[in-house]
Amino acid sequence: MLRYLRIPQADPNPIPLAGSPWPIILILMAYLLFVLKLGKVFMRNRKPYDLRTVLRVYNIFQVLYNGVYFGMVFYYVFLKAVCNIHCIESFPQDHEYKQPERLLHTAYLLNKVLDLMDTVFFVLRKSYKQITFLHIYHHVFMSLGSYLLTRYYGTGGHFIAVGLLNSLVHTIMYFYYFISAEYPQLRHNIWWKKYLTLTQISQFFVLMSYAFYVRFLSPNCGVPHGILHLNMLQGAGFIYMFGKFYVRNYLSPAKAKPS
Repeated sequence: MLRYLRIPQADPNPIPLAGSPWPIILILMAYLLFVLKLGKVFMRNRKPYDLRTVLRVYNIFQVLYNGVYFGMVFYYVFLKAVCNIHCIESFPQDHEYKQPERLLHTAYLLNKVLDLMDTVFFVLRKSYKQITFLHIYHHVFMSLGSYLLTRYYGTGGHFIAVGLLNSLVHTIMYFYYFISAEYPQLRHNIWWKKYLTLTQISQFFVLMSYAFYVRFLSPNCGVPHGILHLNMLQGAGFIYMFGKFYVRNYLSPAKAKPS
């Protein structure tokens, strides 16, 4: 394990949270300890906190953050066409767009860490039923996976495709969270709620298909095959888990309530 921690950074100018493995390790350890154990102990004899103002600010911030991020990546990838979408490789250090690539990568990594607050808010509101294995696994994988990719591969590259779709989905998702928190009486009447899960499933299917395309139909692409294989494996895993969630919550017949 320590041998892997000594591997030099892929980028000689490491971005925040990527210069050492310890910040992300400590953050995730504290996160898991709080949401799985200490948070529930802390809240045992307390009433759920009223976080409406906090959630209002947090959700609006996430909508703006992810929306701006999506717009910037879309601009560079499709409007300025700074990279080949058939094979998005990390720019060399002397590339004219290396710094924008590094800044966008930093913004995405920091946001995946910020996303961990979703679960913290669940604990403080005693919404324990929302703290599922899928929820925790997804958050941990996205933050840890983003760090590992940054450390051992570098900034940008194939990761840009993940950030592009993920930020679009999160813009929609946090807008729904904002509506739910701001107007709780509408929470069960938002007709497009179930389509959020379908959007997430579609996202993973597109990313899995894109990784397959780059791996097998772009033979001269320099993106490491391990990254592409991991994308395909995790895409299939997330499709299964989110699909199972969708079937259980939206397709299975509701259980009869006792009179």
